Amino acid sequence: MSNNLRRVRGVLPTLFAFLFLLQGLPAHGAAEKTRLRVDDYQINVVLQPHLHQMTASAKVKFTALQDLSVAVFELHNDLRVTKVTDEKKQQLSAERVTQDSTIRVPLPSGLSKDSSMTLTFEYEGQLENADNSPVPGLNLAYIGDDTSYLLYAGRWFPVNGYGLNRFTSSISINVPAHMLVIGSGKMTVSDTAPPKKGAESVLPTKTFTFVSDKPSFPATIVAGVFQEYKSDEAGLDLHVYFKPTHQSIAPAYTTTAVQEFTYFITLFGLPQSQKLNLVELPGDTLPYTWAPELVGMAGPSITEKTNYRLLADGIAHQWWGVSVSPANKDDWWLSDGFARYSEALYVENAAGAGGLEEAVKDMSVGALAYDTVPLSSASKLDIFSTEFQSLVTDKGAMILHMLRWVLGEDKFNKTMREFAAQYAGKSATTDDFREIAEKNYGSQLTWFFSQWLDSTGAPEFKVKYTTYRLGGAVAAQNPKEEKTPGFRVTGEISQDLDLFRMPVDLRIDTDGKTENKRIEVVGTNSPFTIETFGRPRRISVDPDHHVLTNSSDVRLRASILRGQALQQQGDLSAALTEFNKALDLNKNSSLAHYRIAEVFFLQRNYQSSANAYREAINGDGEPRWTEVWSRIQLGKIFDITGQRERAVNEYRQALQTNDNTFGALEEARKYMQKAYERPKQNPQ
Repeated sequence: MSNNLRRVRGVLPTLFAFLFLLQGLPAHGAAEKTRLRVDDYQINVVLQPHLHQMTASAKVKFTALQDLSVAVFELHNDLRVTKVTDEKKQQLSAERVTQDSTIRVPLPSGLSKDSSMTLTFEYEGQLENADNSPVPGLNLAYIGDDTSYLLYAGRWFPVNGYGLNRFTSSISINVPAHMLVIGSGKMTVSDTAPPKKGAESVLPTKTFTFVSDKPSFPATIVAGVFQEYKSDEAGLDLHVYFKPTHQSIAPAYTTTAVQEFTYFITLFGLPQSQKLNLVELPGDTLPYTWAPELVGMAGPSITEKTNYRLLADGIAHQWWGVSVSPANKDDWWLSDGFARYSEALYVENAAGAGGLEEAVKDMSVGALAYDTVPLSSASKLDIFSTEFQSLVTDKGAMILHMLRWVLGEDKFNKTMREFAAQYAGKSATTDDFREIAEKNYGSQLTWFFSQWLDSTGAPEFKVKYTTYRLGGAVAAQNPKEEKTPGFRVTGEISQDLDLFRMPVDLRIDTDGKTENKRIEVVGTNSPFTIETFGRPRRISVDPDHHVLTNSSDVRLRASILRGQALQQQGDLSAALTEFNKALDLNKNSSLAHYRIAEVFFLQRNYQSSANAYREAINGDGEPRWTEVWSRIQLGKIFDITGQRERAVNEYRQALQTNDNTFGALEEARKYMQKAYERPKQNPQ
């Protein structure tokens, strides 16, 4: 189902940032508080890929959570309901409300609280473009010859309580016989009888039926022509479905998926199912999506260098989302935030402490980019907004990272495992998680959760100190005698949040060994005294980034992140304003200059774009890929302006960097062979 600069892994570093904020995007929240609970779906769909057409019926069993006179469901605006009937086959009226993509069905006899009934919807339509998508410009449901995909977020069937309402289902998909269908649950396949002689020629079809008897969110369907790779290593029933263009790297993704899945089992216990389908999606949809037993990755996200972070995030949702799901919108971080931090844990496992540090830096930027609403009040935000996604994903992940520091490794791991086991197959609240954490901590954690869930902002630590040499010897002359401290450091950690409380690591680099001391920072000023053996040379606060903190670097990257989101929404002027805010913080930022160059390139202001790409090359070189891609983009500008020799020179210099981030070298070789041509502008 369901980030920013940090998520741009395995796709071109251009305009994908906002898509990552929408990854696995929840569909639009219900227009009103949920008044019913869907228990089961029986869905039959016929796809005609060449016509982009679907015809469907959906039998929806639901229970009233309060007395009901009208049943409301969400449905993609490109789908037209032709008929609604009740259990007695009596036809009911249905009102389409396009403003919130809902279908409203009046119930003539009403439905009392805790009573159940079944409605059958017959509907049809074409899913060919993203014009009426829940996210304008982004396909979440599409039917076509090469690949058809019906994501849960696409509302291709009547939906209520998206991401909160767990349900069982039987979903049958009829497709041309040459296509394969991937979904969730137990699968059976049946052939359609061939047409009789003399009848109009009809292509043979197959029907794939998926039965899910464990309540979850089994409503993502992918159909197409794929090459399949299998693995039963470590007891995992893994199937990888990639397009022929990615057949050479499918084995590497197969191996990585097994490693990640088994790693998460060691952390969280067994998931609901040990079957997993990894399937390639077209590049016009989400970078990745997930459903029970399924992870989908968009083609541009599947790179020669295995995109193991994105894959880990998708696989982690088999625990956080599929098995344990949020009870309400304010608890959404229990899914997306937990999966995001699970990804970071795997990064630490695969790349060590340095890998985790980079992941934490990325999460910190996302956590503070839109930190205007407390995470516990996320339901006040539009579920489509970058603010909502930033909070539930990145700030949610950072809360887990900080809780790990507070609890300690063993108690944190025990908490995560117990939470996964106790709420397997259920919805959970933040309080449910807090209670388990407090039990293992041995004391209340109200101060922790209140600070990070109910408040906004983060500290920016400053430290001042004085060093005194003690009267005694620095070290005893006789090695057998006990050493005595030679120096005393007295100081104070300050920050601006009056109610702040958090244990913080203080690292003292001395002439001898490095020493660490855990300090309880409470309020705006926290004094400390430390005795060391060697002379202190440098003192750093929270050097391993255990705490979510603000800094000029975080503010710079947050401005760039906000600019990228605005750029994706087409507000280039506002995007430039954010990118220039980043330059105000660091005039030498290669990344800020690169993003400014992108905007000018989109505006076809090629001279200004070229100037900004040059500034990126001559800047601080962070991140490293800004050089190779600036070279490539300069090459494109020279091609557009008829200066082929200069273009080739830029592509050659790009190759000389030997930096293949986001497939840069392949891109450079491509335009070395054939000049870049500017795409034609779409008529308005």
